[in-house]
This record gives sequence, structure tokens and C-alpha cells, in this order.
Amino acid sequence: MASDRYNDLDQLGQNNGLPQSPDEAVLERVKNPCPEPYMVRLVAPEFTSICPVTGQPDFAHLVVDYCPKDWIVESKAFKLFLGSFRNHGDFHEACTTGIGRRLVKEIEPTWLRIGGYWYPRGGIPIDVFYQHGKAPEGVWIPDQGVPPYRGRG
Repeated sequence: MASDRYNDLDQLGQNNGLPQSPDEAVLERVKNPCPEPYMVRLVAPEFTSICPVTGQPDFAHLVVDYCPKDWIVESKAFKLFLGSFRNHGDFHEACTTGIGRRLVKEIEPTWLRIGGYWYPRGGIPIDVFYQHGKAPEGVWIPDQGVPPYRGRG
């Protein structure tokens, strides 16, 4: 039986469709279960959005690292939030930094970074990086592990 502390989650355990836009997506959060500083990594190797000019799909490998303070993002809500970009038209820079800023707004982490490693269209891969705050001392922050583009996979 689920703990009472998760009763306020509306998406977890439900049959949810994708939100129509990132603005409509609800990013639910859960109380941070660990008092010591630590890092969380969320990886979305098949992120998609739409080019706002051509309407063609854009693809990225996203890596989000953050050190929680009071909250962690609920993973299903995060998945639905990312899925809401599938029909969203914006440039790589706006998508990547927008995801980072939205997470900062919702979960108020001590530190957050996002790497958006975009697959090339027109021959140029675009990698976008955003950071908020400073990582706490003593927390292991590994490299994001995404190589420079050479048939990234």
C-alpha cells in the first residue's frame, strides 16, 4: 500500500496522456528523502521537439543533474513534461534552458545543470548548457558522459 505522503500526486499510477504543451504540463514533486547532499541524474536520450521555422522534428540527448534541497521531481511527471515538447516549436536553446528554468522553479534545487546534446540538422550539432547555483562541496558530480558528435549514440 502506498504511503500517505504520496497521496497528493495526481499523475503517478494513473493513465495520463501527454500534455498539449510544456506550459500545460504539471511537474509534480516529492519531499526529498535524504538529508545529506547528493546528486540526481535524469537522462532522456530520445528527446524530441519541433523546429519553429521548418516544422521538422529535432532530436536531443538531454542530461539533467541536480542536487535537491527540499524536493525531488517525480519521474513520471518529468517524463510527461518532456513528452509535451513533441509538438512544441522552439529553438534548441529555448528548449534546453526552458527545461532547466522550469525545474528550478518547481523543485528549487541547490544546484542544477542541464546538457542538451542536439543531433545535427543542416550539418551542425548544437550543444546547449544551463546551470543554476553551485554544487554543494563533497558531492560527486560525474561528467555527463555524452561524447562530442561523431554519430552520437
